[in-house]
Amino acid sequence: MSQTTLKIDGMSCGHCVNSVKKALQSVDGVTGEQVAIGSATVEYDPQVASPEKLVDAVRDAGYTATPAA
Repeated sequence: MSQTTLKIDGMSCGHCVNSVKKALQSVDGVTGEQVAIGSATVEYDPQVASPEKLVDAVRDAGYTATPAA
């Protein structure tokens, strides 16, 4: 398993947190996620998922995501 942290812009409430959680859970290979306003830490199977797929899922949900440095 691998883990990455994403910086997420555009989140302001609990609804935003739930939207991002659902988006990340929809990515095949995600095994766990911790989402807070402004960030998410995601555990995933690197054979199936990638940080790019996670960023795309968050963007599809309407937020701006970038891998944290």
